[in-house]
Amino acid sequence: MDAEREALQVMAYPEVQSFCQKHGLMFEVVDLRLGIRDTEATEHMTTELCLEELDRCQKTSIGPAFIALLGDQYGPCPVPPLIEEKEWEALRAQLTTRPRDLELVVRCFRRDENSIPPTYILQSGTSEAHGPEEATLTSVLRCGAEEAWSQGLLSQRQWLRYHWSVTEWEIEQGLLSSAHGDQGATVFLREIQDLNKHILDDCALKMVDRLADGCLDTDAQNLLSSLKGRIADAQPGVLKVYHLPWSRDLVNPKNKAHARYLKELTEQFVARTNHQVLEHLRELDSARQELGWLYQEIHHHLWQGTEATRTFCGRQELLAQLGQQLRQNDSCSHSPLVLFGPPGIGKTALMCKLAAQMPGLLGHKTVTVLRLLGMSQMSLEARSLLKDICFQLCLAYGLPLPPAQVLEVHTRVVHFFHVLLHTISCRNFESLVLLLDSVDDLDCVRHSQRVPWLPLKCPPRVHLVISVCSGQRGILDTLQQTLRDPNTYWEVKPLSGDQGKEMIQLLLAVGRRTLSPHQRDILWASLSGCGHPGRLRLAFEEARNWASFTMPAPLATTAEEATHQFCIRLEQAHGQVLVAHVLGYIVSSRYGLSEAELKDVLSLDDEVLQAVYQDWTPPSKELLRFPPLRWVRLRRDLGSCLVRRPGDGCTLLAIAHRQLAEVICVRYLAGSERAKRHGVLADFFSGAWSQGTKKLITLPLVGKPLNLDRKVAPQPLWFSDTIANLRKLKELPFHLLHAGRLEELKQEVLGNMSWISCRGVSGGIEDLLDDFDMCAPHVNSPEVGLVQEALQLCRPAVELRGMERSVLYTELLARLHFFATSHPALVGQLCQQAQSWFRACTHPVLVPLAGFLQPPGGPLLVTLTGCHKGITAMAWNLEEKLLIVGTQDGIVTVWDTQEWQVVHILTGHTAEVRCVKIFANGTRALSTSKDHTLRLWNLLSGQEEFATSDGGSTSSTNPHTWGLHVDEVNTVVYSTSSSKVTAWNLETAQLVFCILGDASDPWVCTAMLPSQAQLLTVSEHGMVSLWSLDTGKLQDKHPLSSVKEETPTCVASLQRQGRMLAGFSSGSISLVSSEGERLLEKLPEAVRFLMVSEDESLLAAGFGRSVRIFLADSQGFHKFMATDLQHEDVVESAVWGPENNVIITGSRDALIQSSSFKVWDLSYIQKPRPSTPFLDRTGLTAVSHNGSYVYFPKSGDKTKVTIWNVVEGEEQETLDTSSEVRCLEIAEQAKLLFTGLVSGIVLVFPLDSRQDVLCIPPPEVWKAINCMSLSKSEDHLAIAYDNIVLVLDISPGDPCPVIEGPTYTFYTQLPETIASVAILADYRVVYGMTNGDLFLYECVNSKVFPLEAHRGRVTCVEVSHKEELAVSGSEDTLLCLWDLQACKWKLEMSYTSSYCTGVQCACFSKDDKYVFAGLKDRSVIVWSTLDGTLLAVQFVHAMVNRIIATSNGFMAPTSHGYLIRERFQYPSARTSQQDPLKNFKKAVWLIKTRQKEELAAAAEASQDSGSGTMQGSESKSNKRSQVCLLV
Repeated sequence: MDAEREALQVMAYPEVQSFCQKHGLMFEVVDLRLGIRDTEATEHMTTELCLEELDRCQKTSIGPAFIALLGDQYGPCPVPPLIEEKEWEALRAQLTTRPRDLELVVRCFRRDENSIPPTYILQSGTSEAHGPEEATLTSVLRCGAEEAWSQGLLSQRQWLRYHWSVTEWEIEQGLLSSAHGDQGATVFLREIQDLNKHILDDCALKMVDRLADGCLDTDAQNLLSSLKGRIADAQPGVLKVYHLPWSRDLVNPKNKAHARYLKELTEQFVARTNHQVLEHLRELDSARQELGWLYQEIHHHLWQGTEATRTFCGRQELLAQLGQQLRQNDSCSHSPLVLFGPPGIGKTALMCKLAAQMPGLLGHKTVTVLRLLGMSQMSLEARSLLKDICFQLCLAYGLPLPPAQVLEVHTRVVHFFHVLLHTISCRNFESLVLLLDSVDDLDCVRHSQRVPWLPLKCPPRVHLVISVCSGQRGILDTLQQTLRDPNTYWEVKPLSGDQGKEMIQLLLAVGRRTLSPHQRDILWASLSGCGHPGRLRLAFEEARNWASFTMPAPLATTAEEATHQFCIRLEQAHGQVLVAHVLGYIVSSRYGLSEAELKDVLSLDDEVLQAVYQDWTPPSKELLRFPPLRWVRLRRDLGSCLVRRPGDGCTLLAIAHRQLAEVICVRYLAGSERAKRHGVLADFFSGAWSQGTKKLITLPLVGKPLNLDRKVAPQPLWFSDTIANLRKLKELPFHLLHAGRLEELKQEVLGNMSWISCRGVSGGIEDLLDDFDMCAPHVNSPEVGLVQEALQLCRPAVELRGMERSVLYTELLARLHFFATSHPALVGQLCQQAQSWFRACTHPVLVPLAGFLQPPGGPLLVTLTGCHKGITAMAWNLEEKLLIVGTQDGIVTVWDTQEWQVVHILTGHTAEVRCVKIFANGTRALSTSKDHTLRLWNLLSGQEEFATSDGGSTSSTNPHTWGLHVDEVNTVVYSTSSSKVTAWNLETAQLVFCILGDASDPWVCTAMLPSQAQLLTVSEHGMVSLWSLDTGKLQDKHPLSSVKEETPTCVASLQRQGRMLAGFSSGSISLVSSEGERLLEKLPEAVRFLMVSEDESLLAAGFGRSVRIFLADSQGFHKFMATDLQHEDVVESAVWGPENNVIITGSRDALIQSSSFKVWDLSYIQKPRPSTPFLDRTGLTAVSHNGSYVYFPKSGDKTKVTIWNVVEGEEQETLDTSSEVRCLEIAEQAKLLFTGLVSGIVLVFPLDSRQDVLCIPPPEVWKAINCMSLSKSEDHLAIAYDNIVLVLDISPGDPCPVIEGPTYTFYTQLPETIASVAILADYRVVYGMTNGDLFLYECVNSKVFPLEAHRGRVTCVEVSHKEELAVSGSEDTLLCLWDLQACKWKLEMSYTSSYCTGVQCACFSKDDKYVFAGLKDRSVIVWSTLDGTLLAVQFVHAMVNRIIATSNGFMAPTSHGYLIRERFQYPSARTSQQDPLKNFKKAVWLIKTRQKEELAAAAEASQDSGSGTMQGSESKSNKRSQVCLLV
């Protein structure tokens, strides 16, 4: 059936493989007859191997498990390789009357006393002598078995061993006697018509069974007929019969009948197999559990634990001691238990045995969680490990599962895990035991100095037991630095010599083996009292293969030598090349290889194929595959050295023992061999030789290159729209990197938008960044660095919106567009790929046309969120690279600044943390809080050392100022709270002294002056006091001369200069010295903090939402950076990093579940960067010349207007208005800039000339302008004051347009003030009030129409371009669409989420079909004016202050100083309904329509009485009447 087998390989398997991949399945064909000679197919071990593989397929396959191709050959019956003693005696008894036959059988078999029970083994020489002797032996045994069976001495199954071929055994197990019946089985039967007429005439026909002399084997033909009949009778539904006419060249490819038959066969195969897969998937879907992945993980580790304890012996004393320790710890807080010992000492078996004893130790309700780390893919990484443990604990204790937003960020998962343990403890019911074996196998542990997720203190009834390796420096040393309790560590020592022998005996008994006395002596001599379980197991693996007649050589005396000896034995049995490459591929893989992947990889390995086919040529001239039988034999001999890991929907093979992996690296991966293995793996996972691409090879017996198809699995990024190729995503970057193919890595992975999107969507932002972290240091490419930084900057949007494609494409394009021209090779290519994706997008989307998000290469490196609720204090230690963060909710979080992972979460404070300090070389920290406690923390252990209170009142509502200063030399800490300074001894927590200030003039800031041994305090009224650090006595007191109406807010001491910096409520920063005081800078808002770098070369000043950086000079300090560092909420603190090149700032911003801190790179000014953003702090930005110029009040001087050239990224000009600017409007067609001032004047500047400035006076003196509006045709201008509106006309003129009027002026006659205004071409005015009222006023008729009110301040009113509609937005998150003809609302949209705080601005699209709205949660939304449908939501990281419609989208300046330019793309044919809020867990878009409301009201009115209707109508109106006074 070679032709059928090849046809399936060429035409059917690829199609089925693609089908399976689309359903998330891996397709593997196990054909042990493929690619081998007939002699190998009939070897005596082949039957057993075939049946083992068939059993594996039936247990693991989803759908098809067994396919039989049955033709006109029955196949030979191989001699059984092993005969049990009773069966042998029965055969021997029948052969005693035939001495020659008996002598032949005795010569071919030899008794093995080491087997239990004893067996007779076919000698290897016999298995190689295929010929007459073997045929005779087969005949003799068959006759003997026939006679013994007839006498009842053999069972039928034993009798069949001497009669059935391998084919019949396979069909029997796979179909006829299968417990699954015909499920997953198919038999394709080929019947050749009139074959019997020709087989006797031509002895050369090989398509039937023949004897050695060429005659027809009638017995085999009879057995074949019987087999076909059994199949037809038992399972007719699985039988597919094909009738072919007789032809001498039947198997010739040119035979049309045969070609049709092969085509039909392959089509039937594909249809049948796909149907079986679908049927099974439907069954699985109906019974599928939502958390099936979790149950599979739990079951896998439990099964592994059961296997590990099957041969457990010894350790009873250690188990008893551990049990006693666990019982003692159950009722109190305690440290985790750490089991340690060298590799292979038996820690895993001990952990599994301990897990099994838990119910007896702590009660039958104890919840035990066992994870053998490294035994599954999920247990290789801390993120996935904690995720599945949290899920299991929540299910076990009936607690809510972790929400999706927690799972997206590792720091949140860590926090959730710690809180979960305390929650379980507080239940005071079932105890919990977590056993984590081989913690050093975690990826994050191998490459880190810390174990940040590990709880260093377990609460009562919660136990954590971990095992780690000792010896070389690793995690054990790290743990010993953090867990100081000696009761924590338990050494796992070797077994005693007697226990070692006991273990060997137990292993032999489980394997049903024994040893002869001589062999036992050799074994004990080589072990000589060895108690190392790993070494004992290696010795057993050797000894189990000894037959009683074997004369073994002495075994190795060390574990390493024994491992090398094991490899040598494999090489002798399977060939050095095959063993070296197979083991090399498994060790070189990132997470392991599936068997299907390994066979594909070997099929691409020319060295392996040349070794396999050195003595014969492959059967096919079109394709070349590695023979699976070779792998199955090797896998069988590897035995327990391989571990199976479930992962990514398949089972992955990995090396089970660390020492074996190390030996493999030494033997097979030295020098260039490692790169070769990675190169072939990279070829496979890249799909370079799949889908018909042929690969050249020169085989030994051919002598010329052959271009053959290797038929390996294709490797697309996506198997279907929802199923990603996870194996490729995880393995390919790793192999390209280690193969040294860096350019390919850049182009196909790091610089490929499709790859980045697929990796991010399927694995999350952290997995994507892990790949960049792994590769970027080796690539040495500035462009890759830009992409990596851009991805870091994407974190907030991804954490808010979820990782979906449109978010990732938008984020990267809007950040990298700045560099598309300067870096075309990689960044430009990425931008083009993103634009191509947007063009093909099938749902409404906003497409960036230029860069508008903070770009990489700028000062902002990354925004990090964690377990924070408003960051209020920070400190950074450079020695230990730790960042400590205090928060509003009293939590103190410790971060590792190398990995940016949470190390400790310190709890104890009950109110907002105000100050934190790190000292003692980064090993200890202090924190003070509004709860008036001072707490000392050990940063190595994460434990509190002491807590003390200063006695202050926690209920006081008066504003307090806190300070914290540490004197390490004298071991004293000084804590300041309002008008009180307390000094405490750091070691004893004893009070040293207390200084009480004047309660009527409380201190607002303090500073320590170590060089003068003084403590400096500054009071609210500007009184500077100097106190002795030793005694606490007042030494000097004088007022700040510069303080008049200003209040000091903060100070910072300049120790080296003997001077002080002071910040004030008005924004002033003064330099104070003995000579006097000098103003350094005037900030726009009150100074919240001043932070000086250690070398006093840099100063950070926090004010409002910003931090300004200053550089020291001879005069003091001057501004260092062109732009300030911006947050989205009040900035509370900042800390300097190493070498002053990094600063971290923290704010109270709580947009994304928790607050964020930002890491800024101060060295960015030396890097090439995009154009500088404009600095607008007012939100009063105007745009002209299609976005080329931006206008805004100058920072620090609002009486001037800055004209900013967006293209050049620089200030073009400044306009002086002589009064503070309140609003700006641009008449683009008339080329005019209108500036509304606090004085009530409107200054009009021509955009192309500064000569003729027009002035529009106010209607009353000193009436400040609130807002202005231009009509769409720019022929009218509305100027709104508190309660007055002026309407002026604009007409063309030369050289400038003429402004006439006011044409109309009207008063609102309301106490509330006007907040927003819009004017129409027919002199109608729409205006909204601060209380939410909204009105339409007709100037011509002096009529006012009250519109239904908003529930909050009206923030924007915009009119459509055709002036038929208007939209209004308010602080209550309500958007209303108004019909201006009917003066009624048409649609009412409410956008509510846990983040949204109102609408900022809005505008209509040019065709009035859509409304673009900027929200105060820093997002832009698009909705339809037809029905209010929300079409798109985009997070832009900054407040959008104005939106201006363009021909295909909009422009919008942001608070970060960038101009958004986007195209709104609405596909003409939407193929899918995309929900813009699908990843917002608490976001709702509600739509009310006038038509539905009126229909509902009419239905209600028809049921009510007339009086009831009148009353309802009366109560419905919520508007006060209004009289407008026309002037």
